[in-house]
Amino acid sequence: MKQPLKLIIAAAMISSFAACVPGANNGSTTNQTDSTQTTMQLDSTKFQKEIDGKKTNLYVLKNKNNMQAAFTNYGGRLVSLLVPDSSGKLVDVVVGFDSVEGFEKSTEPYFGATIGRYGNRIAKGKFSIDGKQYTLATNNGQNTLHGGKKGFQYVVWDAAQPNPQTVVFTYLSKDMEEGYPGNLNVKVTYTLTDDNELKMDYEATTDKKTVCNLTNHAFFNLNGEGSGTILNHSLQIYADQYTPVDTTLIPLGKHAAVKGTPFDFTAATTIGERIDQANDQLKAGGGYDHNYVLNGTKGLGMTHAATVKGDKSGIVMEIYTQEPGLQFYSGNFMQSKNVFKGGAKDDFRTALALETQHFPDSPNQPSFPSTILNPGQTYKTSSVYKFSGK
Repeated sequence: MKQPLKLIIAAAMISSFAACVPGANNGSTTNQTDSTQTTMQLDSTKFQKEIDGKKTNLYVLKNKNNMQAAFTNYGGRLVSLLVPDSSGKLVDVVVGFDSVEGFEKSTEPYFGATIGRYGNRIAKGKFSIDGKQYTLATNNGQNTLHGGKKGFQYVVWDAAQPNPQTVVFTYLSKDMEEGYPGNLNVKVTYTLTDDNELKMDYEATTDKKTVCNLTNHAFFNLNGEGSGTILNHSLQIYADQYTPVDTTLIPLGKHAAVKGTPFDFTAATTIGERIDQANDQLKAGGGYDHNYVLNGTKGLGMTHAATVKGDKSGIVMEIYTQEPGLQFYSGNFMQSKNVFKGGAKDDFRTALALETQHFPDSPNQPSFPSTILNPGQTYKTSSVYKFSGK
């Protein structure tokens, strides 16, 4: 088993962020793996490409604690996140690739991506607004997942880095793109605060009544990319209910209590403790791939959604959000088909996703919180992923 990826900050990165902005010269982040004492570089030139007539690049954020986040505007993706562990060493807790080409060719399209127009699933790729039915591109069996065949993970966003701790991505999703009505202007601001928080601020406006549900699909391993299973991570989700699904992972339209089921993470529990229990819902998802109904526990002036701890690193990730739901995905469809930036493969359940969101299939579920966005309104929501080493 590989050791957690330990990273050393390159001197060039400390002195200047110029290497990470469009049109600048090459910059790099240097990593060191304890077991081999070799270095790996995140080379910004590997993120400089032209796709659909637009240029891609790498953007690096850094706070006063030397925590770093690297993004690319191809898919608005979080590529790398360097977090101090319990001994103060930096660990890359987000899996990803060392080039745009890696993300383009990946059999898993969502690594680190900004997701839209609609995060999660819409049943049979159809929904109606004011009696008019809209038909979407289906890309998950009979359903639409994460925006469709060319969701936001495949587009090149316009990008700006107004300061060393912030990157802003903007994108115009044109009327009827992937079947969704309205010209949707989207703005996503990622900020790395001096409190070791990765803050995600989403905004959108439309000129036609539509649906909107934006999120980020980072895959985390708090022990470090390439460190093995996430089943020994401790997880607490501040939710007393979840939304059961059918065999295609579409919600059945009701809430169910987590108490007495494998879905009960109201107290900190290792992810693997009950994941293999005989349970129809676990069978449907191949493990955990379910939306939790957050119970409103407060923190940072928001809803405290979850707390996760890496068993080897001691790194703690706390998630706060203004969203009503949290999708917990335990890496059930990872199939060792892709090689990450540190050389490890995307082996089964070696990363997890915790996506803040409105509920899946809300456009077809009248009892769920609405995802309708009207002209003249601004879709606006924030989530925070806060890290500490304990």
